[in-house]
Amino acid sequence: MQIHGSVVVITGAAGGIGAALARRFAADGARGLLLADLDAGRVEDLALELDREGCHTVGVGSDVTRETDVRALVETAEKHLGPVDLFCSNAGIGSGAGIEAPNEVWQSCWDVNVMAHVYAARAVLPGMLKRGRGYLLHTASAAGLLQMPGDAAYTATKHAAVAFAEWLAVTYGNQGIKVSALCPQGVSTALTENESVRAVLSAFGEILTPEQVAESVVQGLADERFLILPHPEVAAYEQGRAADRDGWLSGVRHAVDQLESKLQRPLNLS
Repeated sequence: MQIHGSVVVITGAAGGIGAALARRFAADGARGLLLADLDAGRVEDLALELDREGCHTVGVGSDVTRETDVRALVETAEKHLGPVDLFCSNAGIGSGAGIEAPNEVWQSCWDVNVMAHVYAARAVLPGMLKRGRGYLLHTASAAGLLQMPGDAAYTATKHAAVAFAEWLAVTYGNQGIKVSALCPQGVSTALTENESVRAVLSAFGEILTPEQVAESVVQGLADERFLILPHPEVAAYEQGRAADRDGWLSGVRHAVDQLESKLQRPLNLS
């Protein structure tokens, strides 16, 4: 997958990883970008910036939890930019709580972290399959392979996001469709501004910049790797988890105990 000359849709593009991907793809010669976010003002400003710099870019306010909105993104991209080569389903949210999170919070995590990927696939796959090529990039999380202590809904829905991406890769991989799951640990975004969240993520690895993640994405897409791991240690953690699940769970519990001792309070990400 080469970004140069491609038409790309990116959701959750107003900031963080999404904005970094947009800037990197524009710099790498994307033919056109469709940027979407709930924050219409910010994403439209970014689109204007990149358009002025020479990359044909359209910014759209959109709610990825509504399938009609996601379908409209693909239709808008095709109308103004051309057939979509790469759809980056990047929007994501956390709950900051355990099982006590209200049902509506669990539902919101499910809608954004899982169903938005389903809606993206439904919207973009028919055209890709007809052309015999296309790429889906799903931003999941290392929590989708491991855990996010302190956030039950985030952990559960990110696991579901990785599983769905795997299903797509199995089902459509022989029809020219490539799929990657982006699974970083800590990234310096709005989600990690919370002191407790940063403390948890820092305990397991470096907090990367969105630009560092974007670099990993470009490399991963070029290699057409299913798992894109900006934190290489995640691969070792996942292997350890598979080899000795009980030992791995014990190790994570120990790490959480140490973190709570350091914070001098129970782990709470809210």
